[in-house]
Formats: sequence, C-alpha cells, structure tokens
Amino acid sequence: MPAELRLSHSDSRGSVPGPSVAELSLATARWCARRGWPVHPLAAGRKTPVANCSDCRENPHPPANCPCIPAGRWCHGFHCATLDQDRIQQWWGSNPRFGIGVSCGRAGLVVVDIDAHPVQPPTRDRILPGIPIADHIDLTGLANGFHTLGVLAALRGRTSPADDESTLRVRTPSGGLHVWYRVADGRRWQSSVGSSSGRALAWQVDVRAHGSYIIAPGTATQQGAYTSLGSVREPAPLPLWLAQELERTGHLPAPNIPAPRPVPPRARQAVLAAGGGRDQHLLTAVLAPVEACGQVPEGAGFSDALNRAAYTLGGLVAAGRLLQEGAEQALTQTAVAARPGQERRIGQIIRSGLTAGLNRPLHDNGRRQ
Repeated sequence: MPAELRLSHSDSRGSVPGPSVAELSLATARWCARRGWPVHPLAAGRKTPVANCSDCRENPHPPANCPCIPAGRWCHGFHCATLDQDRIQQWWGSNPRFGIGVSCGRAGLVVVDIDAHPVQPPTRDRILPGIPIADHIDLTGLANGFHTLGVLAALRGRTSPADDESTLRVRTPSGGLHVWYRVADGRRWQSSVGSSSGRALAWQVDVRAHGSYIIAPGTATQQGAYTSLGSVREPAPLPLWLAQELERTGHLPAPNIPAPRPVPPRARQAVLAAGGGRDQHLLTAVLAPVEACGQVPEGAGFSDALNRAAYTLGGLVAAGRLLQEGAEQALTQTAVAARPGQERRIGQIIRSGLTAGLNRPLHDNGRRQ
C-alpha cells in the first residue's frame, strides 16, 4: 500500500502516525503524476479547484488563451493539470494544504462516481436511462446510486462496480464511492451527471471522464478524507459490459476519426533543408498520428503517439534515411502545433524517443538491427 495514500496505520501497540498533511499532499500529487495522471490543485479543505488569478477572473477567456498555464501557474481548474514534477513541487511545496485533482480525460481514466444522497428518487424513466421500469415493479428501498448501479449490473449478469475488488476504489466523505477504471482502447469517453435528463448511466451515478476531474485518494476536505479501499491501487481496464452501457447511454461523441493530414509546410521545409527529401514520404507517415492529435483539445494518446514517432525517426536517422536535425525539427514543430504551451514536455519526450531509436536503425526492409 503506497504510504502517500494513507494517513496512519496501526500495529499491536496502537496507532502509528503516518505522514503529515503537508507531506501527504505533495507525495500523493507526485504518485499520481508518476502514473501518467495529470494533477491540478484543489482549494484547501474543499473539492473544487483553486480559484483563477484576479486577472483571469476580471477578464474571462478560454483556457487555451490563458497566459497563466504556459507560465506554470494554476488557472482554469483541470485545464492546468500537469505531469511536471518540478511544477508539482512548486505548487504543493509552497501550498501544502492544497488538495489534488486528476484530469480524467488526459489521464485516460473513466471514474464511476456513486452517490448516496438522501433525496427522493426521480421518475421511473430516469432511474436507468433507456431501460423501462414497469409500474408494477416495486421500487421500495431504492434510495441511492449503489442501488441503481446494482440493479443495472444484475440485469446484465455482472458484478456491480461498487463491489469490483480488482480496481482502485475510493470512499468519499459523504458515503459515496469512486470506482476508477483506465481506458485501454483510446476511446474518448464523455462525462455525465446521473440525474441528468440527457446523457446519464444511472440515477445518482456520475461518470468522470473527458471534461472533468476526480479527487485523488488521500485528499482531505472539511467533510473528511477520500480513502482507498482494500489493497488495489491501480485502475483496472474498463470492463466490456460497462463500456457497452456507457456507449448505449451516449457517453461517446459522434464518430470523428481524423484522417492523416499532410506534413505542415514548415516541417517539410526543415527536412528538405537538412537533406532528407528522398524519404519525405516516410516523414509524412510518421508525423501524421502526432498531427492528428491536434484535432482534439486533449487526450488522444498524444504522449504515446509522440514517443512512437520520435523512436521511429531515431531509427530512420540511425539507418541514414533522414538527417537528425531536420527530422527532430519537423517533429517538434508538428507536436507544438498539436499541443501549444507544452514545449518543455514535448522536448523531453522527443529526446527520450530519439535516443532510444538511434540505437535501433530502421532499414528499407522495415526491420531494426
């Protein structure tokens, strides 16, 4: 059990203090980032993001146009989430009482947020959207999201996510439960609120995915702490049956698979100037997945696509099929165009991938030595 996800433990002599709140917040933020989950600060004692700076509050603008984020300052909630360990040290080191939010979309997570609010159930058509519940069926005792999700799982002959011991589950201060899953197929699942008349999985069951964030285990609020259950600390792959239910209830956007586009003119010129024109068609194919990521604002497996492209270009350079300066410049320009404001992270990924690829030449037959 990672120390950063617990407040204390007990032995035969009684309670043994765990890390302080200050140590816990920084350690938990680092732990999340090491797993590829971008983190952002939450206001001390609350479950909402730290407020925007005064300039951004007085002059509202889209997150993409915010000067704070590329400058390394928090603003616009999960839009500023980062994996940069130096930035994490700066944020939580100087503000140790901040909580930790995780940007679900960029982390490749789907979190089932089960609520247990003591409120009157809605009409029958909103208990399980898309599944009619006849009037003769007695709903006495159905009181919260644990019940509605349990009914849905039972209808499908599956175990409720609330009882899924194979994945990370986090108890909330209000008595609810966050069930974390990872997306294994790259699909861009959308968020929803369980009481919505539109996209929804079940009453009192929210879905945290693209366009939302989740509170990291170990975060403490005025209402209490978010506490991991059991011993599992990693999200399991999203179960197929649950993915089918999410698709049925509208949690996928309309199909829009971007087609590879031509290499940007500046990138093409960089390769030609470096003497790599003879294998320009290879460059176009290698850069296309990275450029396609620019057609969506976040996610899309950008880091993996960039790393694979850098590794492949390294192999082509090692085999003498492209010159390194032009190939690296072309990839950098393409990546920055797809994810502006992430130059430092992009540079790190490209250097790492190129270095690995340079040790494995990629020859005309497509084989590496």
